[in-house]
Amino acid sequence: MAEEELAAFRESWKEELTSKNDEERLVCAPSSDVPSQSGQGDLRKRYFEDSKYLNTADSTSKLTERECTDDASDTEDQPEYVSIARSLLDGRTSPLLDRIQEERTRRKRQYQNMTNACSKSLQQKQKQQQQPQRKVKKEEELLDQLIQDLNEVNDIPFFDIELPYELALKIFRNLNCTELGRCAQVSRAWRVLAEDGVLWFKMCRGEGYHQEASVSDSLCWKSTLRDCRNSAKTVRSNWKNRVGSISQLQFELGKVLCDVSSCDSFVLAGYTSGDVRLWDTLHWDSTASFLKINSLSANSVPRPQVSHVQVNSSVAAAAYEDGCVDLWSTETGGEPLLHYQSPERPQALALGPDSPSLGSAAGPHVRLDSADDRGYWRTLCRAQLPKTVESLVLVPGRGQQGPLAALSAGDAVYLLDPREEEPRTLHSVYGHPVTCLDASDSQVALGVKRTGWAMHDGGNKIHVYSLETGKPVSSVGDSLGDFTCINLRDSPPHLLVCGNKDRRVRVFDLRSGSSVASLYGHHLGVTSVQIDDWKIVSGGGEGLVCVWEMRMGSKLWEMHNRHPVRHVNFNSSTLVTANIPDDKSPRGACITDDDLTAHRRHRGVICHYDFSEDALSQDHILPICRSDYIESSGYNYNIGLTVPYDRLPGAHPSL
Repeated sequence: MAEEELAAFRESWKEELTSKNDEERLVCAPSSDVPSQSGQGDLRKRYFEDSKYLNTADSTSKLTERECTDDASDTEDQPEYVSIARSLLDGRTSPLLDRIQEERTRRKRQYQNMTNACSKSLQQKQKQQQQPQRKVKKEEELLDQLIQDLNEVNDIPFFDIELPYELALKIFRNLNCTELGRCAQVSRAWRVLAEDGVLWFKMCRGEGYHQEASVSDSLCWKSTLRDCRNSAKTVRSNWKNRVGSISQLQFELGKVLCDVSSCDSFVLAGYTSGDVRLWDTLHWDSTASFLKINSLSANSVPRPQVSHVQVNSSVAAAAYEDGCVDLWSTETGGEPLLHYQSPERPQALALGPDSPSLGSAAGPHVRLDSADDRGYWRTLCRAQLPKTVESLVLVPGRGQQGPLAALSAGDAVYLLDPREEEPRTLHSVYGHPVTCLDASDSQVALGVKRTGWAMHDGGNKIHVYSLETGKPVSSVGDSLGDFTCINLRDSPPHLLVCGNKDRRVRVFDLRSGSSVASLYGHHLGVTSVQIDDWKIVSGGGEGLVCVWEMRMGSKLWEMHNRHPVRHVNFNSSTLVTANIPDDKSPRGACITDDDLTAHRRHRGVICHYDFSEDALSQDHILPICRSDYIESSGYNYNIGLTVPYDRLPGAHPSL
């Protein structure tokens, strides 16, 4: 449309120029009149304004020179209408100047957009070519930074991503020792994670080592765990091959041994003389702690015998035939912390394994005592059962909930909670007496003797009850003999070990109710038993102590002493056994005599076995065995073998 208007406009101007030819010639002729020159200047300004479509800074000066040149050429060489016609033909008229300027601006923008698009595409191609090189450089820079300062590592490269150190450490916590060792070989950054002290500290505590330690107690927990494992391996080999030291804990003036209890490194023994002795097996050079008897029993003539003793890591307790009960501290000894008198002879005595609580039973009467936060002992509850209490066990792991006692009386088992008014019946079957009892933190196990028609229903059994629900969980056994001992507290999870009068040691799986092992090696009934994750230690009525390997079901070794084995307790490196005679008053001798030389074989014996790594070292041997015959201790020891009950000046205090 614009081109047609331009062509029509040009034709109309040509006609005007032809019709006014004469007037045009007169106007274009050279003249010196001022009006004609001013008219020509106005025409030039109207048709030759180039400054509107030029964009450069020097356009004004160029236009001025061009106008001067055009003025001179138009004035001198050609008429003015020719220049006007040329300007019309070129489209330099005022109506078209705006359109020309818009078209040029549009084309300029289009060109710029195309140029920008091309430049962006080129830049993207260059970045794609340089990206692998930059990635390699970035990994090299990160590796150099880790090498320079490993203590200030904040980001850990996991192949193509980066994780915070804490998050990566949390992932590595789910790996075992072997997997951590493999991860440490991947890269230096992974090695820093795999050897982090927190990981190995938790792994060390998870395997049962250094339970009381903190992270700052060792500079390298990885080496500590390795040393602990090597030590455990050596101790296990010593257990199997019976390599270690054996010691006998004796107190000659105590006369006949009545009862023994042990916990950790403490061994407590009670004698017919009324004396109670406490040994700390970690300090052999010190004498046995003398625990003073209460004034009431001390003034009695003759002094009452000790019927039961119990010890844990903090307190020791003893019950006497006259009904007195004393409680001492294992740290100070000396005078008793607690003393009270029972109405009858105590039939059972129990201490909390992990809490300062004491339970005693005299006839049908039961009493529970506990210490508060300030160390003062007070009576929590007293109860009376329908029948005489035969055994008493305090449930471990109660903490701040208070003590919970499990008692067997005749053919029933009761739970005594101080927070309840009356004892709660857990098990009761008429005519089926309970022969043994033990409890863990969540279950109670009891052996039941079946009589009459019930013998045809599989024989004697062991029933396991849940403490939370009070309902039976499992029933195992089916034996013709009576179950004499049972150990549930120290057994591995879901396992139970028991001894029977049929001279067998049995291990049961409580989940399936099946028998895991049945071991035969005693000549009389089994009287005590304990198990851990790989071995079983049992004692028999004939005085034989047997050590078994549970996986193979074979006997590793055995030791024999006179009198039945009434106490067996072991940990990872030590074993304590006690052979306690049934006859406390040997026939043919007066038990009140001071000279008990004729009754050495009737006293009973306490044996302490040490299978640790340093058990055979020079420092671990008893002082009397390290002494020379020239020294007074060695000389007096030889005399003591001949006259064992004479007190010699300068003799070693442990004799």
